[in-house]
This record gives sequence, C-alpha cells and structure tokens, in this order.
Amino acid sequence: MPSKLEVSKTFEARSERVKCVDLHPTEPWILACLYDGSILVYEYNSGTVIKSFETAEQPVRCGKFIVRKQWIVVGADDLQLRVYNYNTMEKLKTFEAHVDYIRSLAVHPSLPYVLSASDDMLIKLWNWEKGWLNTMVFEGHSHYVMQVVFNPKDPNTFASASLDRTVKVWNLSSPVPNFTLEGHEKGVNCLDYFGGADKPYLISGSDDRTVKVWDYQTKSCIQTLEGHAYNVSCVGFHPTMPLIMSGSEDGMIMMYNSSTYKLETSLNFGLERVWSLAYVKGSNKVAFGFDFGTVLAQVGKDKPVASMDTSGRVVIAKHSEILTVNLKSVDASVITDGERLPIAPKDMGSCEIFPQFMSHSANGRFVAVCGEGEYIIYTAIAWRNKAFGSAEEFVWDNGAGQYATLESNGRIRVFNKMFKEVKVLKPSYTVEHIFGGALLGVKGNDFICFYDWNLLQIVRRVDINSKGVFWSDSSELMAICSPDAFYILKYSRDAVTNAIEANRGQLGEDGVEDAFEVVEEYQDHVASGRWIGDCFLYITTDGKLKYLIGSQVSTLAHIDSQLILLGYLPSENRVYLLDKECNIISYQLLLSVLEYKLAILRGDEKAADQLLDQIPSSEHTKLAHFLDSQGWLDKALELATDPDYRCELAIKLRKLDVAVEIAKQFPSESKWRQITDLAVSSGNLNLTEECMKESGDFSGLLTLYCGTGDVQGVRKVAQLALASGKLNLAFLCFFLTGDTQSCIDTLIKAKRYPEAALFTRTYMPSEMGRVAQLWREHVKKQGNLRLANLIADPISHPRHFPEYEDTTSWEKEIANRIAARVEISPPRWKEYADDVFTPLSALLNHMDKLRVSDDVAASTEASIGDDSLLRTDINTEWDNTSETNVSEEDHHSQNEEV
Repeated sequence: MPSKLEVSKTFEARSERVKCVDLHPTEPWILACLYDGSILVYEYNSGTVIKSFETAEQPVRCGKFIVRKQWIVVGADDLQLRVYNYNTMEKLKTFEAHVDYIRSLAVHPSLPYVLSASDDMLIKLWNWEKGWLNTMVFEGHSHYVMQVVFNPKDPNTFASASLDRTVKVWNLSSPVPNFTLEGHEKGVNCLDYFGGADKPYLISGSDDRTVKVWDYQTKSCIQTLEGHAYNVSCVGFHPTMPLIMSGSEDGMIMMYNSSTYKLETSLNFGLERVWSLAYVKGSNKVAFGFDFGTVLAQVGKDKPVASMDTSGRVVIAKHSEILTVNLKSVDASVITDGERLPIAPKDMGSCEIFPQFMSHSANGRFVAVCGEGEYIIYTAIAWRNKAFGSAEEFVWDNGAGQYATLESNGRIRVFNKMFKEVKVLKPSYTVEHIFGGALLGVKGNDFICFYDWNLLQIVRRVDINSKGVFWSDSSELMAICSPDAFYILKYSRDAVTNAIEANRGQLGEDGVEDAFEVVEEYQDHVASGRWIGDCFLYITTDGKLKYLIGSQVSTLAHIDSQLILLGYLPSENRVYLLDKECNIISYQLLLSVLEYKLAILRGDEKAADQLLDQIPSSEHTKLAHFLDSQGWLDKALELATDPDYRCELAIKLRKLDVAVEIAKQFPSESKWRQITDLAVSSGNLNLTEECMKESGDFSGLLTLYCGTGDVQGVRKVAQLALASGKLNLAFLCFFLTGDTQSCIDTLIKAKRYPEAALFTRTYMPSEMGRVAQLWREHVKKQGNLRLANLIADPISHPRHFPEYEDTTSWEKEIANRIAARVEISPPRWKEYADDVFTPLSALLNHMDKLRVSDDVAASTEASIGDDSLLRTDINTEWDNTSETNVSEEDHHSQNEEV
C-alpha cells in the first residue's frame, strides 16, 4: 500500500447529529438517521435530499435498507421499530420492540430476518414474513448491546458488541452465545466481520480507544490497533482494499493496513464526533455519520488493476487473486462493439501483496505488481516470483528488459534484465512520479526530467505538469499528458547519441537541446493511452475513446469514463478495455484504416491505393473526411459515398458538373443552395437560375432578374411566390412590374385592408370603392361597427374625393402607355421607371387639395398607424390573419439581409 493513500470526499451534507448511516447497494443513496428523530435519504451524485421521514420526537439510533423489499427499517429511543416503503413513502409497520433504547439493526442477507439490539441487554430476531413476529430472544450480555452484525461467510451466525467489555458470537438456532471474546478494558461499541475468503477475522472498537482484530476460529486477539484519543464508535473492513477503518468521538477516522497493521492515513472532516460508517460490497465508497452531518468518501482508485501483453493475454488483479484471459480464444463472430466479451477469466493464483499497479514487460515474459510499498516480478505464464523489493512505483523500459523503482525516500533504483541493481539516482528535487519508456521520466513539482537508462544522466527537462507519459514502440514519438491537454513530441535518438559521443560518453548538465521536437498540442484530458505504430489511442476523462493520426483526432466510441485501456490486437483489428467489475469490452478499429492514413501522411499514394481493397466500403466516407483534412480533395471525392459530402467536395473543387449531377440524383435544398453560390461566383447565370428554381430561392431569382432587367422573369417569380404563399415577395414582384391590380389582390389575400386602401388611393383609384367595402366588412366582423362606418370611399362619399375623376383619367393613361410599350417591344426595366414608380398624386399639381373627412382620417390613423404600414419586406411572409405589419426593428433587419 503506498503511503499516499488516495481519499477524496465526494459528498457532504450538514445536518443534525447523524447516529447511523447506510448505503444502498444499487442506487446512489445514503440513509442518515438523525438524533432529532428524522430520517433522510440523500442522492449523493446530485447532493440533494430525495426522501425524508419524520418518525419520532426522540433520537433514531439505527436504520437499514432492506433492498429486496424496497423498505427502510429504523429503531428509535421511543422503543419502536418502524418500517417504511422508500418508494411510496408509506409507513408499513410500527411496533414496540424493546423496553429500552434500540441501538443497532442487522438485516439477514437472504432470509426474512432482522436482528435488533437494545439497552435492555437483549438481542431479538424478527421475521417480517410472519408479520414481524419475534421468533427468538438472545440473552447473555450484562450491559447495553451496542451493535449486532451478521457473518457474511456464514449468515446463520452473528456477533454482538456490548458495554460489558465483550464480543459474543451467536447462532440463529440457539438463544445462548457460542463463545465470548474478551480483551477490551472498557465497553465495546462496534464490530465488523472481514468479508474476504482467506481470513476468519472480526474487529471491534471500544471505549478503551483501541481497535482489536480477532481470529474467531482460534478465539484469540491477534492485533491491537491504537491511535485514537477518545472512544472508538465505529469500525469496518474496507470492501475492496486491505484496510481497517475506524471512527472515534475524537473526530478522527483512522485507516490501517489489514496485512501489516500500520496506520496508512488519518482523516478529519471537521464535523466533530464520528458515530457511524457504512459501505457496500465491491465499491470503494464509504459513508460516515458525524455530529454535524454526513460525508461520503472514495478510498483508493475506483479502477481495476490489469495488464495486457502484445499476444492478447490479459492478467487481472481482483483483490489479491490473479485472473487471466486469452483474448484470442474468443470467437470473433460473437463480439459486438461496446458489449462485454463472453469469456470467463481463469484463476492464475494469488499475489503476496495487494496489487495497485500491474504492468507487462515489453517482451511480455514478466508481469510486475506494485502495492503496499513493495513490488514483485512474476513470470507471465506460470506466475512464479522472480524478483521483489521495496517500491512505491515501478516502470519498465521500452524493450531492453530494464526497470526502475521509486522508493518512499525519493531514491530511484535501476535494474538490468537479470534483476540486478545497476544504478541509483537521488534527484535534488522532490520526486512525485516516475515513467518508463525509451527514457526514464522523473516528475518534479511542475516539470519532468528524462534520463538515459544506462548513464542516468539528464537528456532533457520539459516544463509540463505531466500526469502520464506514453512512448510509441519505435521510441520516435511520445505523448505527455497534463491535466488540461496533451502534447506529442518527437524524440531524436541520433541527437542524443551524437551528444554522448561528442562528450566522450557523457551528457552535459543541461542535456541535449535537440532531443525533443514538439509536434502538436491537443486540448483533451487523457485518462489512459497506448500507441499503435504512429497512432495514439486514448481514453478521455469525459468518457470518449479517441485516436490521433497526424493532426486529426477521431472519436471511435463514447464509453464509461471508468474503463481502462488494455491494448490493441492488430490481428483481431480490435481495441480492448476493462471495466471496474473486470469485464472486458471491445471495439473494432481496422488496422488497414490506420495503415492507409499513415501512408497518406507519408505522401505514399501508391501504398494507400493498395490498401483500399482491404477496407470495407462502410469506412470510405470516414477516410474521405481524413483525406479532406489532409488536402487530398480529389481523392476524397473519389472515395466518399455519402452524397451530401460528395456534393460538398465537388463544390470545394469547383466541379459544377459533378455537383449538379449529384444534386439531381439526390435532390435537396441545401445542395442546390451550395451550388447556387458557386454558380454565382463562376458567373454562370443559367445554372444560377436553375439552382434557384430547384431550391425554391424566389428571393434570389428576383435579385437575378432585377440585375438582368428581365421583366418576364420577375412576373414568373411573382406567380411562384403567390403559389407558395410568400405574399410579401409576390407583392414586391407585382409592384416592380407595374401590375397594380395584382398588388391590390395580394394585399387583400393577406387581409391587409388598410394597406390595400392606401395603395389603391395612391396607384389605382378606380379600385378604392371595392377595397373600402372589403375593409368595412372586415372591421364589422371584428365587432367595431363605429369604426366601420367611418371608412369613406369615392362612390358613397364623393364630396370627400373632389379630384377622383382626374386621378382615374391619369390611371387609364398610364395603363395605356405601358400596354403600348409592351406591344411594340419586349419590356425593359428602364422603360418602366417613369410610369411604374410614380404615384398618381405626384402627376397632379393640385392633388394636395384632396381631402377626406376628419372622421375618416381619424379612423384611418387608428386602424393602420403611421406610414410604416406601407413598408414591406420580401423575406418576411404575411400572416393571413394578422391585422398589423412587421415591426420597425424587424423591417430594418430583414431589409439589411436583402
């Protein structure tokens, strides 16, 4: 066990005094029983209270999840046991269980039994299938019974701790104890069984401030652990690591090595006295209850320990047991990406230390295991011990069989392939980690120094706060990972060799300046990585499996961030990963694809073409994207199979004929719009017109026809826009071509009666009567009769339109003039300028004498607002039910786009 035991607080909740905690085995829940009589259930991922129960006005001292029934059972100082359904929040049962405070509960792992322990010195067995009938009373303690625990290896037996200074072991079939363990000088508050298969151990904590380890087969105390300054209130064996945990009223949590019994670490979360701890099998999460709240801590890494050699043989450490898997024995036809491999590991033996790191040598012959401050080198096949020693960390070189160890005092020892020590290095700075590979990496505070394995002299210092170093098999490339990014460096072995020769077998104090060349920096957080040739395969901390070739990063899969990368088998074309339950998961990554990309990077087009036959067509579009990123656009167009992407490539290459052919075979608006832009920039107006028609870009057609002076084209656009319901655009086209009648009809179709009335008065007075009548009818439907009666027209109210006959005469004259021009020659834009865009009022010198009644003017202003009603925008369609125009802000922004 390293001296730097990793313990991180993942959840904290402040509350009244927490007398008991329990962890749900499948849900992310913590049960907290409080001294104020309430029960809380926390969801520790979100940090929120998801359930709460008000049970009694007196303290709740114990509580447990009964998962198979979806219940919570609690005991309080009011002598009652209460049972709740934690899904429905319903109280299922309340009954008096003891005649004094209830201290502890234990749930049988398979039978419908609950044990309760009390200050009445009794332990009672309850059967919930018989209506919570008390089926047995266990007598024998002479003081308060503080805790009861079932034996996980033999659930028919249980142990109890009492203030009578004893631990008693019982059998469910007998009311008297099997035997008693004595040795504490004061009352015993807590106890726990060891769940592993190899040790028949029991631990207990006492008011004498000690924790005792008992062998319940020999009935002897084998170790006494000291360190607490006050009563020990809770103890437990860590479920995945060789740790004994204890909490005390001194506020401290102690963690001892269960093999050496040395204190590994002590914690103080600042919440005063510790009253309870809880854990679940197979997890490294531990919950603690304090005077001022609840804490969930993660003790150790929540990742498996395993290693894979180049032949596909995997060695896995499950606690101290060693398992092995041969990946080549798996039938490829049953492998599915992202699914667990249908293969059962085989037992290989055991390890003398608790493994926290495992690594194969480069040739695969040996496996190094490191943990508990020691290392052992085993043969990979027979699992025989070849070498051992003290080490906090262990690393191999890149192929010569050398290895290095880091000791707790910062000294680094280097050994040759015969397991003999050859060099010792004691850097002047504090060593945090070491890394293996072509060079020996030694990490300082915010830098890493690389040393030559043979000389142990510095080759180069790199100022990066590194958390991982990965070398390629050829030793030419290296990835250095920092907390925020990773860097690809190229290593020049020749530069180092030349420097050694020039310095007569030595290296300078500053190393070799040209030893490394930074290739690129990438903003990814790497959790684990592996090189496949010149391809860097890695897992990010946010759960993505990626690979880097050249400067392009590709995502292979989205995965659980807890997976570790085992390696890659070229013969199987698969990447292998391991989850924390030691299940192996695989993803396909074709070696031919990697080789193709590497050939392209080298510029070897011939070699790349030869590899294409080995690559399935399903991968061609992905390769086309890679070719595109490398500037091989023509080759990407040949290889791509996705029509949208092929069209995009053709446009990039300005191959209009290819793009048009693709768009006709696989029509879509986006394709035609892309081709439109290219056709416009190429000056191909005929193709531009075709593309705009295909994409339904009527605004673009209007712009095109206006630019070329094609009046007939504008009229076509007007009809197309009208048929498509784009009334704004249709109105504009009609207006530009002088079709005032169609302008009015379009306004009426859009129910824009106020605008239609103003338009007719300005450009076509003969229609004023009809439009005014339609406007009146529309206003009446809205229920405003008074306003409808205020709308005047030249037919019904001639006195308000004294120049009506003059304006209608001019209207006819202009219409005849336009018609005459159309008959003589094809209409051109300039021939319309004087007649189409000039209001009739401007042609009459005395038009300013026209008047309408004050009432009509007021009604018009109230209905249609100011002159902004005459503003239109070809990009905003009218709502047929709307009474108002677009806002001034929308109008300006939309016209800016046009």
